[in-house]
Amino acid sequence: MSPTRERLVVIGGDAAGMSAASQARRMRGPDELEIVAFERGHFSSYSACGIPYWVGGEVAGRDELIARTPEEHRERSIDLRMRTEVTELDVVGGRVRSRALDTGTEAWTSYDKLVIATGARPVRPRIPGIDAPGVHGVQTLDDGQALIDSLAATQGRRAVVVGAGYIGVEMAEALIRRGYEVTVVNRGPEPMSTLDPDMGRLVHEAMTGMDITMVDDAEVTKILTGDDGRARAVATTSDEYAADVVVLGIGVRPETSLARAAGLPLGEHGGLLTDLAMRVRGHENIWAGGDCVEVLDLVSGRERHIALGTHANKHGQVIGTNAGGGYATFPGVVGTAVSKVCDLEIARTGLREKDARRAGLQYVSATIESTSRAGYYPDAAPMTVKMIAERRTGRLLGVQIVGREGAAKRVDIAAVALTAGMTVDQMTALDLGYAPPFSPVWDPVLVAARKSSAAVRRG
Repeated sequence: MSPTRERLVVIGGDAAGMSAASQARRMRGPDELEIVAFERGHFSSYSACGIPYWVGGEVAGRDELIARTPEEHRERSIDLRMRTEVTELDVVGGRVRSRALDTGTEAWTSYDKLVIATGARPVRPRIPGIDAPGVHGVQTLDDGQALIDSLAATQGRRAVVVGAGYIGVEMAEALIRRGYEVTVVNRGPEPMSTLDPDMGRLVHEAMTGMDITMVDDAEVTKILTGDDGRARAVATTSDEYAADVVVLGIGVRPETSLARAAGLPLGEHGGLLTDLAMRVRGHENIWAGGDCVEVLDLVSGRERHIALGTHANKHGQVIGTNAGGGYATFPGVVGTAVSKVCDLEIARTGLREKDARRAGLQYVSATIESTSRAGYYPDAAPMTVKMIAERRTGRLLGVQIVGREGAAKRVDIAAVALTAGMTVDQMTALDLGYAPPFSPVWDPVLVAARKSSAAVRRG
């Protein structure tokens, strides 16, 4: 390596890692910056969020989810090494050890700058049968392909989804679309623990109405297998649920085993801690982004782990700019997320009630029922909006929405208001677009803001 040419090493070839590599390449040419990236899977720069829709048949094929292939990255002078896993990080020596998964060959690669984008790993409970054929996670494109192959080879039409978070409800829809009888086994009292229980109850009722069997407050104890070794049922402490295929949608945790072994700083949730420039704290030339980091929650002021592709791509842009010699920051998040199961739309941003209590905030909450369009306009769909505000100041703390067509993306109004630090009283004066095909004269979010503002005044 030329003494005037720096080397940037990237661990992880998906959203955060390759966004960082691509942005760094835009900042500096190959003569100034060599970029080496390691990815242990078969695919780069793909949308993991799209896997349920590929499984359900709404997306035609796997390649539709790939934004940029390894060959396209290499054409941009990024040395992307696929099927190569980084097994050790030597921070003092400024190098990483890698192993080619197909050959077993190991090598050390030195770096001047390092990006850690190792993502997250699915939660797999340590119970008997969890690794049996017919039990699938859905974290990577390889996982999605394995599930589709399994569905094609399975004669029965019974599926059990373990977990009722975003992945769980989306996979329930995908399997319904494929003609399966679906049972969702959930550890919590209601699906979608990212919502307050009263809003989760609305999701439960809607999913039951879609002929999805909902089993809440259930602890999975084992996966039962047949004579062929394949999964045949999911057992809880009180019952068994027959299954020809089992899908795990329990959630993810930051994949930070390399960082932990190297002594890098980790937060309460196990994610890497960075500054606003996405530098790993205490390390000038190491950055981290994507699902392996914790980020600042702008509402509570605390660190959170939120695994979303939107954040990962933004992290990558910030990291690539800084690693390329520029300057950029990632200020934090308000925790906005949307999902759907069949025609039910689910959205949230900011804090739940228990988040507000954990942060020591006194709050009021208000829940309203409205419609997506003027009530007299054809196809006006119902929606429920819950709003949480700080008791004394009226500062908006969070919003949750459950409804039909036109409901979910209304949460973006609240996300902007949260980022701006608005009060619910200020929100009532927002100049939102109105016409009967799009909204009632008072948008549901503004109706919730009015009710919240009244609750603040009473408080």
